[in-house]
Amino acid sequence: MRLKDELNIALIHDWFSGKFTGGAEKVFKEIEDIVIENNLNYEIFSLVNHLKKNHNFNKGKIINTSLIQNLPFSKKHFHKYLPLFPLAIEQFDLSDYDLVISSSHAVAKGVITSPDQLHISYIHSPMRYAWDQMNIYLNNSSYSKLGINLFLRIILQNLREWDYLSSVRIDKIICNSNFTAKRIKKYWGRDSKVIYPPVDTNRFFPKKSRDNYYLSVSRLVPNKRIDLLVKAFNQLNLPLIIIGNGPEKKELMKIAKKNIKFLGYQSDQKIKTYMEECRAFVYAGVEDFGIAPVEAMAAGAPIIALGKAGILDTVQCINSNTKCPTGILYKKQSQRELKDCVSYFEDKKLWLEFSSEDINLWAQNFSIYNFKKNFSYFIDKAISEFK
Repeated sequence: MRLKDELNIALIHDWFSGKFTGGAEKVFKEIEDIVIENNLNYEIFSLVNHLKKNHNFNKGKIINTSLIQNLPFSKKHFHKYLPLFPLAIEQFDLSDYDLVISSSHAVAKGVITSPDQLHISYIHSPMRYAWDQMNIYLNNSSYSKLGINLFLRIILQNLREWDYLSSVRIDKIICNSNFTAKRIKKYWGRDSKVIYPPVDTNRFFPKKSRDNYYLSVSRLVPNKRIDLLVKAFNQLNLPLIIIGNGPEKKELMKIAKKNIKFLGYQSDQKIKTYMEECRAFVYAGVEDFGIAPVEAMAAGAPIIALGKAGILDTVQCINSNTKCPTGILYKKQSQRELKDCVSYFEDKKLWLEFSSEDINLWAQNFSIYNFKKNFSYFIDKAISEFK
């Protein structure tokens, strides 16, 4: 990045939660690193900051927070203030900044800037729960039993309107996959540039010999469809290890048979070991990008996944005549399709046809280095055009 030292930058992120960090936080961390490496002046803004003191974000920077931060029960239940998120994000005064970079899967992209300020937004997703995944979230929400479904739909309708209107304010849009680019075009009518998220591919060392268990690493929430994994492997009676926590954990454990193990939260080092040794990594959700499958590929594991959305950018199906197959994809998001795909993988001993080294090599396309190079180039070009 070739930016002037006197440039003042505001970095905006939806929220920093003490409960979990995911792909959006990894992207933000690398964006911040780019700014730091160029010795630029910057400040951070977010709806809330509930990170623990020993977190590895933000290099000790003070995080400017919104009115949500000090509302009752915000530390554990800030998501319940969702209807206030648009109001809260719009209250930030960013008039002192030349460049605004937002990292957004909810409302961060809705900050208000002037015509003299360049606002570039990295979009992880238009609001999933307000658009195409609305019914999934509503049907699985803890509020569904309270009889307030109509009220929730009205709230989400208002959020859809705001999500569209606030998208007009962004000067330049970056997104994480071709699938997200299609969603942005459909819901906002905007063009966007695909720059794949940064994945720490260098920390994995693929092994030629692998164990016989299948692996899932995911938050246990409705849209990840871990329930399909559990039901399919109940019938397959093959060993499945599930790493991750979430509100669905108790229900999933109730229906799972003994061949399925829930390990809950695990350290990065332990996840690395499981990925490097599993027979295959299984994935049943519709994801905008999906960092975990790319990490598994960096660890040399073939992927068994639903052939939709961001997975189509990252996994090369063995049945597509590709030179470097990295997994096998099934077409429909159903228990039967997943079960049949894993059975086919087992019956044909397909894991023997994959090269751990080649899978790892393909995963390097999604490295931190490539993200920083592509992101920096985009910023430089955007600033030149803006001036």
